Amino acid sequence: MRTLILLIFIVICAILFIPIIFLCYVLRCSQPLFLISKWIIRMARVILGIRFEVSGIERIEKRKAYIFMSNHLSIIDGPLLFMLIPQSIRVILKKEAFRIPIIAQAMRQAGLIPVDRKRLKGGKASIDRASRMIREKGFSFLIFPEGTRSRDGELQPFKRGGVFLALNSQVDIFPVTIKGTYEMMPKGSFFIKKGKVRVVFHPPVSVEGFDRQNLSLLVDKVRDIIKAGLDE
Repeated sequence: MRTLILLIFIVICAILFIPIIFLCYVLRCSQPLFLISKWIIRMARVILGIRFEVSGIERIEKRKAYIFMSNHLSIIDGPLLFMLIPQSIRVILKKEAFRIPIIAQAMRQAGLIPVDRKRLKGGKASIDRASRMIREKGFSFLIFPEGTRSRDGELQPFKRGGVFLALNSQVDIFPVTIKGTYEMMPKGSFFIKKGKVRVVFHPPVSVEGFDRQNLSLLVDKVRDIIKAGLDE
């Protein structure tokens, strides 16, 4: 029932906010889209009965660019972290997500980046574009280095794209551990259960001293920090 109410709520919001999306497109303004999106997610949290336990969020400097890296347990991880992080963060999404009418236009206007995973150079092109946005506009990005949601709740091997992005941009990596969302909505499930989510924002990791030659050491370091949060 909660999931059905949420779907109805999202459809109504999408219809009501069409004029705002169009206006933001005309004015080339994206900030209202972030404020609206965060409000919608907050309301969705109330509808779904999600409770939070958050620690370490005070470590985030609101005007500093980071590459936030988190484990990935459920489809609801992204929206919840998007709501919690006190910045207008951007993400790199598979290009299929940009096929949704209206929503796709809002995502493009907000600076979200599509990636074509089927093309060999698709990932590199997306990383290069994100790097330019970080250097030129100071944006932060949220990355799920596992690449996809965990099927069993266990931490998977990390891909290197997010670390490449941090090295190219020379910004700190902000490791994040999220727990509880797998039990609420595991991969393959359609219905969302109410419950408690624990989020830990660990101390940022500097990319100073790392390059492409010892990149794997940085990947392992970030993964170990996130895994330690899961093991607590």
